[in-house]
Amino acid sequence: MTTGEWPGHQVGEPGFRRAATGVFLAGIAVFVSLYAPQSLLPELTRSFGVSPAASTLAISATTGALAVGLLVLGPLSDRRGRTGILHASLAASAALAVLIALAPTWEVLLVLRGLQGFALAGLPAVAVAYLREELHPRVSSRAIGLYVSGTAIGGLSGRLVSGFLTEVGGWRTAQGGAAALTVGCAVAVRLLLPPSRRFIPVDHAGRLLRQLGAAFTDPALLALYGVAALLMGGFVAVYNAVTFRLESPPYSLTPALVGLVFLAYLLGSASSPTAGWLADRAGRRVVVPLCLVVMGAGIALTLPTPLWCVIAGLCVLTVGFFAAHGVASGWVAARAHRGGRPVGQAASLYSFWYYVGSSVGGTLAGRAWQEGGWPWVALLAGGCTLAALLLTVLLGRTRPLGVR
Repeated sequence: MTTGEWPGHQVGEPGFRRAATGVFLAGIAVFVSLYAPQSLLPELTRSFGVSPAASTLAISATTGALAVGLLVLGPLSDRRGRTGILHASLAASAALAVLIALAPTWEVLLVLRGLQGFALAGLPAVAVAYLREELHPRVSSRAIGLYVSGTAIGGLSGRLVSGFLTEVGGWRTAQGGAAALTVGCAVAVRLLLPPSRRFIPVDHAGRLLRQLGAAFTDPALLALYGVAALLMGGFVAVYNAVTFRLESPPYSLTPALVGLVFLAYLLGSASSPTAGWLADRAGRRVVVPLCLVVMGAGIALTLPTPLWCVIAGLCVLTVGFFAAHGVASGWVAARAHRGGRPVGQAASLYSFWYYVGSSVGGTLAGRAWQEGGWPWVALLAGGCTLAALLLTVLLGRTRPLGVR
């Protein structure tokens, strides 16, 4: 079936509900696996005898491998289709999650986390492109926002489950709980997700390479890739380091209580679809900079010592981050589509730089915490946010191609 024969699933149709719910649950599954160890970093330092900076490799190894996986699975999805890659990704990551809970040494754990990161790349490589192709253009931004909210809830669930189960039975029990949640979501996605109906494969490898090169010729896409790296670098820096801050004096919180700070992700799951709705009306060029200002304000709020300031800052930061990310990721897909560039490759490149930012920012956060405490972490995150804001100013000067 060609694109012109069927406009895509619309709101109210069973296909829309199944597609949106399936990708939402896939987002939960992937981000449970990806970030479950984040609340365990202090526990991992004690269990394996590694430094706080080294413990962040449990996150950075996964996000770095995920970024590499995007370069493979994104172009592959343009040739082979979206849904098969997504289902294989979820199945492999669920199996690896179980093995990670049984890892005997720190080195084995890092290797398994790296393999899991590559497997997890299947979702961000195809999710936005799948929704853009299979849903009606009038409702795709809303569904993409719902997908991003699923990633927020997945990140929250993994961290909460890990924080609570760590006190019950240590980090292995916590990882096992996250693995069980991942398996359940993977099964549900297999049953729910509708097959692709509007996917048009790119059959010739040479053409695929030429189209990949074309993704680097649009200054707006290049700026959006930079925004992705800086957004995620600043965000992960804060959340990697905050676990160490809250388990240290004057707070001295338990792992379960530290895990509760990730409830701020619920605000992110609400802000992303709301920002998508605003972007459909006011324009992406207006909404993204405003979201970045909100994110910067949240970072500033975490600087004072009182616990309520730290929590309030995390909430504001999370609202701004997920709102900006949800709109920016949809902007990439829309810009690529209007410019005649392959949507899957453009979305994968956005996600590639997003996770490069996560890997670099997360690792630097551990060193910043060791060397200068929270002020250095806030400086790192604030610098990333300011640089992303400057890039959005440049975006305002690029040719619209019919996309605001």
